[in-house]
Amino acid sequence: MRAATVLMLAGLIGLGISPASHAADAAKIALVIGNAKYPDNEFVLNDVANDAQDVAEELKRDGFVVDRQSNLTGDAMRQVLDRFYTRIDRGAVALIFFDGFGIQSSRQTYLLPVDAQIWTEPDVSRDGFSLDAILAEMNTRGAAIKIALIDASRRNPFERRFRRYSAGLAPAIAPSNTLVLYSAALGAVTAGGRTDHGLFVTELLREMRAPNIGAEQALASTRNGVVAATRQEQVPWLSSSLTTEFSFAGPVARPPDSNGAGQTPTKPEPQKPACVVPQAEAGPSADELARDPVIADLGRKIAANGNDMVSRYKRGQVYAIKRAYTLAMQDFDAVIRRAPRDAEALNNRCWTRAATGDLQGGLADCNLALQINPGLSDAFDSRGLVNLKLGRTADAIKDYTDAIQRNPRSSSSLFGRGVATRKGGGDGTTDIEQAKSMNPNIAKEFAGYGVTECVP
Repeated sequence: MRAATVLMLAGLIGLGISPASHAADAAKIALVIGNAKYPDNEFVLNDVANDAQDVAEELKRDGFVVDRQSNLTGDAMRQVLDRFYTRIDRGAVALIFFDGFGIQSSRQTYLLPVDAQIWTEPDVSRDGFSLDAILAEMNTRGAAIKIALIDASRRNPFERRFRRYSAGLAPAIAPSNTLVLYSAALGAVTAGGRTDHGLFVTELLREMRAPNIGAEQALASTRNGVVAATRQEQVPWLSSSLTTEFSFAGPVARPPDSNGAGQTPTKPEPQKPACVVPQAEAGPSADELARDPVIADLGRKIAANGNDMVSRYKRGQVYAIKRAYTLAMQDFDAVIRRAPRDAEALNNRCWTRAATGDLQGGLADCNLALQINPGLSDAFDSRGLVNLKLGRTADAIKDYTDAIQRNPRSSSSLFGRGVATRKGGGDGTTDIEQAKSMNPNIAKEFAGYGVTECVP
C-alpha cells in the first residue's frame, strides 16, 4: 500500500491548520453532484437531493466556489467534470462531492450518471466515471490538495443485474496530498431507505459547523455519531495522504496526538442475537411490474422483434431480481430454446429454479452451465443454493468455496457457505457476518429463497 494512512473514520472537515500553512490562502474549488433520479431505481433518492444542497451551502460558507449539479446524464457529467478541471488553478484546493450510486469493477470505484445502461461488467467502465481517473486529473491540473467525499455506498439495481460483482466501493488509488472519504467501509453498503436526509451527511455537516474543533476531535466526533446511530453497523472509510495541513473552518489549533491518530480503530463486535429470522419480502404485484420503466422498455423491444433474445434475457434478469419468478422463467426458457448452450442463461434459470423450489431442474441447469463454462463462478454460487436446499451441505460448501475463490467479494457465496457450514455442524459466523457487512439485506434475500441462518 502507498504511504497513505488509511483511517476507518467518518470525519474529514475540521482538519487542523498551523499558522505557517499556505493552504488557507489557496483558491478553493468544489463540484457537488447529487444524482437522485435513476430511472432504473424503484424510487427517487430524496436524501441525495437534500444532502447535496446542504453540502453545497456549507462549502460556500467555508469559502469554496461551488458548482452544484443534479441528476446528470453521462454526457452532462462529462461536461461538468471538464468544466471543473479547467477551474483548478495550480496550488488550489479542489473538492468533489458525489451523492448517488457508485459501483466497483476491476478494483476501481465508478460514479454513475442517471442514464447509465449497465447489464454486464464491461458496461461499468463504459458508462461510469472512474474515481481514480478523476483524482488523477485533479492532480494533473495542479491542485495542491485533492478531496473526494463519496456518499455512494448503496446497493443499487445495476449490481443486482449481473451476479458476478463486488458490493460497495473499492479503495481509491489517489495521488499524494489527497483525502478520500466514503460513507461506508470498503466493500460494504449502507441500508437503503426512503429518507429526506442521509445520516452520513448529517453527521458530517454537524462537525463542519462546530466551532474551534481540531482535526482529531472532529474526525472522532463524526465517526462516533455514525457508528452510534447505526449501532456499529456503518463505519465510514477515509484514506489520507495529506501532507499539507488544511481546515475548512479556518485556523484551528491542532490537538495533541494522544489517541493513536492515524491508526485504524478496531470495530467493536456488534451485540446481536445469535440467530434472527428476517421476514422475506413479498413479490411485486402485476400493477407494480406494469409500471416498471425498464420492464416496459424491454417489453416494447420484444414486441417489435420477437427474436430479440438479448432483451428477453435482460427482462428475465429484472423479473428474477423483483422476485417475479414465473415471468423470469418464461423469458429464460425462450432464450435457452434458441441457444441451448448459453451458460449464463442456464445459470440464471438454475438460480430461479432454486429460488422457487424446482431443485432437480435447477441442478441439471447448473451442471450443464458448468460443463459448458467450468469457470463460471455464478453457476457455482447458484448450484451451492440448490445443494443447500437439498440438504447436501458438504456439496454446498464446496460449490460456495469454488465461487469465492473466483469472486472473493460475493456476499451471496459467503452467506451461503456460512449457512451451509452451520447446518453441517460447524460455526460459519465469520462468513455470515462478512456477507452482512457487505450487503445488509443478504439474510432477507436468502429468506426469500426459503433459507435462513438459523439451525434448529
